[in-house]
Amino acid sequence: MVEFAPLSIPLQRRLQTASVAQWVFSFLCLAQCCIAAFIALLFTRFWLLSVLYAAWWFLDREQPRRGGRKIHAMRNSVVWRYMKDYFPVTLVKTAELDPRQNYLVGFHPHGVLAVGAFINFCTEASGFSTLFPGITPHLMMLCLWFRVPFFRDYLMSGGLVNSDKESASYVLKKPEGGNMLAIIVGGAQEALDARPRSCTLLLKNRKGFVRLAIEHGTPLVPCFSFGENDLYDQVNNPKGSCLRWIQHRLQQIMGISLPLFHARGIFQYSFGLIPYRRPIYTVVGKPIPVQKKYRPSEEEVDEVHQKYLNELCKLFEEHKAKYNIPEDRHLEFI
Repeated sequence: MVEFAPLSIPLQRRLQTASVAQWVFSFLCLAQCCIAAFIALLFTRFWLLSVLYAAWWFLDREQPRRGGRKIHAMRNSVVWRYMKDYFPVTLVKTAELDPRQNYLVGFHPHGVLAVGAFINFCTEASGFSTLFPGITPHLMMLCLWFRVPFFRDYLMSGGLVNSDKESASYVLKKPEGGNMLAIIVGGAQEALDARPRSCTLLLKNRKGFVRLAIEHGTPLVPCFSFGENDLYDQVNNPKGSCLRWIQHRLQQIMGISLPLFHARGIFQYSFGLIPYRRPIYTVVGKPIPVQKKYRPSEEEVDEVHQKYLNELCKLFEEHKAKYNIPEDRHLEFI
């Protein structure tokens, strides 16, 4: 039985749903639409637009590796405030961050669409600049998406940058400080385990971000987004199943995972790709000091990695009761 939304819903809530719908569309389909538009323009009287853009694209090709190109009007758009209020999303600060330093933030969990990471680090909807004055956030995203015409500029406008070592180093080595680089450590593969009440993180053997922090002497900051995994249900895909094998193979080939997720629709609550209205609390922990060393040994990386895991567990345990996580539930690292 389909449960339809009542006709008497306030305009404010309708605008919230519309803002989330456009973002889901952007996440799933905008890149393909941009490619189609770029090619289609070549066969119209507006072909020069695509040619001029291609020239600009070539000249600007390294920008995603050089800190991106934020557009403050885009980050401050009212659309993101409506999207933030839909869930709602809350950014929680637990420690001061010195704007004279750079920071490397590990964001957990990925969830299905990484809503908390986007709202908190790519927009001003949750008040990032007010909570962390003097800090400029950057969020890493798969390099693949920065090869898409038009779409790449849309991504950079919010503060997204390439997810490669060159890009990360560019942000972290800035001597004046005041930069925060956020990495969704579990990545696309972790999205395959994103389902309500899940506390499983793909982190046990993910140590590249730790090595990066040591090489630059950059403090590590654990960040856990409570409620991130509760936004969607997902088709059951246990390890060893045929579906999980196909998803894993596609992730290896394309670099992106394809979780079969579902939640609600725009005008009904029974099925669709619009996430559930469930709160997200993104808690930013205290910095972990890291001693700079150009070529750290495996033992040194393991030591800092273990320290990071301990601090992340501590952050989770200290705040889980506030956000309705059962006392007997703990983080699981795989």
